Amino acid sequence: MLHVALVEPEIPPNTGNIARVCAATFTSLHIVGVTGFRMDDRTLKRAGLDYWDNVQLHRHIDLTELYAALPDSRFLYLTTKTKQKYTDFTFQDNDCLVFGPETRGLPESVLTANHDLCLTIPMPNENVRSLNLATSVGIVLYEAIRQTS
Repeated sequence: MLHVALVEPEIPPNTGNIARVCAATFTSLHIVGVTGFRMDDRTLKRAGLDYWDNVQLHRHIDLTELYAALPDSRFLYLTTKTKQKYTDFTFQDNDCLVFGPETRGLPESVLTANHDLCLTIPMPNENVRSLNLATSVGIVLYEAIRQTS
């Protein structure tokens, strides 16, 4: 089993789309910290369609609580601030893919403390700052599933 963790997600449709991908792949979804929306928000439910009952959803106050909840997991941090490509990385069962908020990404302190476990999605066009969060989760999660299946 794999895990996806969203740290302080801000945009309901992104979280809904990610929840749908998690439901489709039997991947647990962890929401860490305060969201930029109410979890029962109508927009969020619409984005997730009828799949919320199939989502293995977990809430955590902060990253420390996430780490405690998944003591056997390896945490991988997705960021634009590293050179290590997700395609050059070997994923394992029980990995937790950690994504930051849409507008600011993961805190620099988290990235610095875990620099060997930071991964990026290559973007050949240097004029594009980042990809959509839901797109990023789908890209990396499906590679991790491909490798671990």
